[in-house]
Amino acid sequence: MDYEEKRKQLVESLKNRDFLTKPNVIKAMLKVPRHKFLPKGAISSAYIDSPLSIGLGQTISAPHMNAMMCELLELKEGEKVLEVGTGSGYHAALCAEIVAPANSHNPGHVYTLERHSKLADSARDSLINAGYGDSVTVIHGDGTSGYPQEAPFDKILVTASSPKKVPPPLKEQLRNGGILCIPAGSKEWGQDLYIISKKENKFHSKRITGVRFVPLIGEWGFPE
Repeated sequence: MDYEEKRKQLVESLKNRDFLTKPNVIKAMLKVPRHKFLPKGAISSAYIDSPLSIGLGQTISAPHMNAMMCELLELKEGEKVLEVGTGSGYHAALCAEIVAPANSHNPGHVYTLERHSKLADSARDSLINAGYGDSVTVIHGDGTSGYPQEAPFDKILVTASSPKKVPPPLKEQLRNGGILCIPAGSKEWGQDLYIISKKENKFHSKRITGVRFVPLIGEWGFPE
């Protein structure tokens, strides 16, 4: 399979449907090899715009959702990003391609938290294999508590649905002027994607669209 050509076709489709508009996100989507972050049985579907199972009841998001969330975060080179829910590692790689591109004079970094140790190990290997081992740090732990060791973060991305009350540690670890992108709502249905911006230590929330994500499990999320 010509993965590069399939990737180009996917990106053109996302552009035509207005999911992709920002040049840095388009560049990242064209470069990051999604097929390298999938189980062998799913590789042939790597460039179909659909979520796919990665085991342990988890999924890799549909590419249009990856694109949408990257654009909503307004990612910039040099930023420090926290991702909650590593999954396959693909979304972390997209973020890293934007905040820490090759030969950057001001490289940022992505810290990503995954509660399943097997997925964390697999994502770490995939990120190294795809060339993002230096720009992404994978941590096995409870993502709802954030990662205070490296806070504050310029941007925070959550790839599982939180209860309607967003985990306080994530809001606390967001830098003034930063953006948090998070789905929130019920454990199964009735979820919405939100952008929460922090200005002068005050939070401003905006609903974007209805979504469906796996639940955010942890101390400040849903019970297992």
